Amino acid sequence: MKRRNFIQTTTSATTALMLSSLKVFATSQSINNMNNNFQLKILATNWGFNGTIDEYCAKVKKEGYNGIEIWWPTEKKDQDDLFTALKKYDLEVGFLTAGHESDFKQHFQSFTNMIDAAANNTVQRPLYINCHSGRDYFTLEQGKTFIEHTTALHKSTGIKICHETHRSRLMYAAPVARHYLENIPDLRFTLDISHWCNVHESLLEDQQETVDLVLPRVDHVHARIGHQEGPQVNDPRAPEWDEAVKAHFAWWDKIVEMKKQQGDTLTILTEFGPPNYLPTIPYTQQPLADQWAINVYMMQTLRKRFGS
Repeated sequence: MKRRNFIQTTTSATTALMLSSLKVFATSQSINNMNNNFQLKILATNWGFNGTIDEYCAKVKKEGYNGIEIWWPTEKKDQDDLFTALKKYDLEVGFLTAGHESDFKQHFQSFTNMIDAAANNTVQRPLYINCHSGRDYFTLEQGKTFIEHTTALHKSTGIKICHETHRSRLMYAAPVARHYLENIPDLRFTLDISHWCNVHESLLEDQQETVDLVLPRVDHVHARIGHQEGPQVNDPRAPEWDEAVKAHFAWWDKIVEMKKQQGDTLTILTEFGPPNYLPTIPYTQQPLADQWAINVYMMQTLRKRFGS
């Protein structure tokens, strides 16, 4: 076979596999006892976007997202620019908050300052607040202070506040998160289960009981697909990642089914990241795939599978 014909044949076969995978996961799921109050809202990340907040929001709106997830801006000018763009493009928002210091007291103070400002701003109420809570080396008692604070803040504002299953943070591993949830009934999660696949070097087949305990506590999802050796596959459309894709959609299916039965709103962020989360070619540092296109693909697939 000539090289040109080989490339054409190989490209056609690969495209067929990708489209076949897309068709499978874009199939709408039937849910028993569905409550019509259910809403799905899909948000875009600005991680890796190098333009202005106005340019970003314009692009997000054009793609058909409901809104954006963004770090709470601490500067007044940045807040004004954000709120202006959200209003201009009629977008909703979820805020990210965190502390970064290694010292517990300083870290907790930074965290509470940021999340209190985000929750109590008088311009735009967020759909939720996602917490990068604490550090993985904080003690259980120190970790509890974050959750106690966010629980009280949720009760005073009514805003959903979720703690992300994120490496280096309090919920960095499945058994650690289980220990917290078994001791704190009000704990709610942002599920970015790609991190746990990486931490445990598995698709969590041996920790299904723990995962099943966490799923009913999930209010927000970060829809990135990880694998046994990393938090992000290079391209979820590639057939070699079929096993990882199926595992993640199986977890998300369960969350959506519960939310549909409850008539609750589920927010999902498409969060495939830029280099170095996105693998690159050695020396040139060129990314192996298009980050923005992957996230739009995920958004479209999630909408078709779970409804608008």
